[in-house]
Amino acid sequence: MDVTTTAPRAEVLRDRYRSRLPECLDELAGPVEGTVDLPLHVVWSGRTSYSLDRPKSRMTLYRTVLAEGLREDLAAFLHHRLLAEQWPVLSRLVSPYIREVWENAFPELSRTAPADETAA
Repeated sequence: MDVTTTAPRAEVLRDRYRSRLPECLDELAGPVEGTVDLPLHVVWSGRTSYSLDRPKSRMTLYRTVLAEGLREDLAAFLHHRLLAEQWPVLSRLVSPYIREVWENAFPELSRTAPADETAA
């Protein structure tokens, strides 16, 4: 694939995710337990209900909202503590553009990532 065709797409995606960022992580004040039902503009097919009490379900919810949610959705459905706790794994499940934008905006997230195992 030609680099000139992927670079503009990458920047469009970065801009898209940047425009949805909260001002600070504390704005993410979503629930920390129970069940979350996502609206159709976030998840338009398949599963729409997620249990925050089940780690895999919670991870899928966070991954979906980070990728598809609007700024208001991020604040309503994500919680800053749960995001930080899950980030070491979640950051490997989201697109590199999402990871880059979030870690650039909130360096504290990248500090929650586990140390490189090969450095030991």
